[in-house]
Amino acid sequence: MDRSIGQADGDRHDRQKRIEWVDMDRIRSVRVLVVGAGALGNEAVKNLVLSGFRRIDVIDMDTVDMSNLSRCLFFSADDRGLSKSVLVAERAGTLDPKADVRAIEGGVQELDSWDYDIVLGCLDNIAARLHVNSHCCFYRIPYVDGGTDGMRGKVQTVLPGGPCLQCAMNRSHVREAERRFSCTGGGTVYVPRMASDITTTAVIAAMQVREAMKIASGHPELCISNISYYDGTLCDSFTVAADIDPGCPNHTG
Repeated sequence: MDRSIGQADGDRHDRQKRIEWVDMDRIRSVRVLVVGAGALGNEAVKNLVLSGFRRIDVIDMDTVDMSNLSRCLFFSADDRGLSKSVLVAERAGTLDPKADVRAIEGGVQELDSWDYDIVLGCLDNIAARLHVNSHCCFYRIPYVDGGTDGMRGKVQTVLPGGPCLQCAMNRSHVREAERRFSCTGGGTVYVPRMASDITTTAVIAAMQVREAMKIASGHPELCISNISYYDGTLCDSFTVAADIDPGCPNHTG
């Protein structure tokens, strides 16, 4: 029996190309910034590379700690104290030799250039999220924000001109905006460490990258139009409407 590899089976992304709306040429050409190289960032970058994205920058200011190892596939025990973004970039690049995954060490507030087509937020604090959100709104870059808390998670896709992250914020978010929590314990810890679970992280990161695929393929109309929430304990998901806040600074002036 002839067991030689056929043309279809020899194509890395053959099965993905069979999805009606997927445009692999556009996916390969867009520039993506992943903000955060922790649990969500690990999964998001992995999914981006395997989905065919080839121009990926990942930015993070933290280093690896033992508590990261249960949910970060690109880290090992020997990596303690090493840069998260550098490790993610180096190891994610091995998943596809044609992928160019580059590390940026530092906080996103220090980022000079916003020359990107899509931004994925994989952050653990509100202040950084608002910073990324405002810059994406200003530069009209689609932004896909993800967040997790134990068995719960959420995804919000912010498209140019649409409701943004800050539009959905309430006063409790504002009070926490200047508090920063790092899972490595670096600096001053203002709030308790949050629960984290790899299965929730995997689901939310997958949703984020699927949104990026829609945007890159030229189908923003398929994106999440509200805020999508996931409850892993109940195996349930639901959406909450998101509207433009006329008082939001990202939509005035």
